[in-house]
Amino acid sequence: MQNPKKSSIFFSLVLTVSWLFLAGTAQAQSPAAAPAAQACPALLQQSFLRLQDEKPQELCQYSGKVLLVVNTASFCGFTTQYTGLEALHAKYKDRGLVVLGFPSNDFSQESGSNKEIAAFCENTFNVKFPMFVKSSVSGRTANPLFKQLASTSGTPPRWNFYKYLVGRDGVKVNAFNSTVEPQDPRFVKALETMLSTK
Repeated sequence: MQNPKKSSIFFSLVLTVSWLFLAGTAQAQSPAAAPAAQACPALLQQSFLRLQDEKPQELCQYSGKVLLVVNTASFCGFTTQYTGLEALHAKYKDRGLVVLGFPSNDFSQESGSNKEIAAFCENTFNVKFPMFVKSSVSGRTANPLFKQLASTSGTPPRWNFYKYLVGRDGVKVNAFNSTVEPQDPRFVKALETMLSTK
């Protein structure tokens, strides 16, 4: 016959070991979970609808990347810069560059619907980089991302194809006006400097 006292001691030991194992596992996991929650910089803690299907996209998915944020338009003298932007996207995406396009009618040169804009970008310039639905990028009605970019860089978009380079930390922001082509040596140098910064 089994000794009740020994059974009780054994049962207590099993409970204690189980509790210690579970507590240790929780402690091992919690430090890793905390940094993950803090990894996304404030600038990227927002969501926008994707141009092609209007599905929400969290910008935090681009944490740790160098971002080139551009306000675009289909009927502008600078619209051909789509070609240069797509070339940058293709050349540097493996090094951590993400180009983000934000169509806007703030300067009266983007009158189409989201579907029309998406078709134009794909059919005319074969744009593959992420694009978002049409929104305002300047003034009081500017979307939250462009408000922060204007505040951080000290300049709002003054025309279509204004460019903001955002560092991997989501804090450093450099602004370039519309006349600066994507392949401009000064722009490429600034981009490569940001890409080389970990």
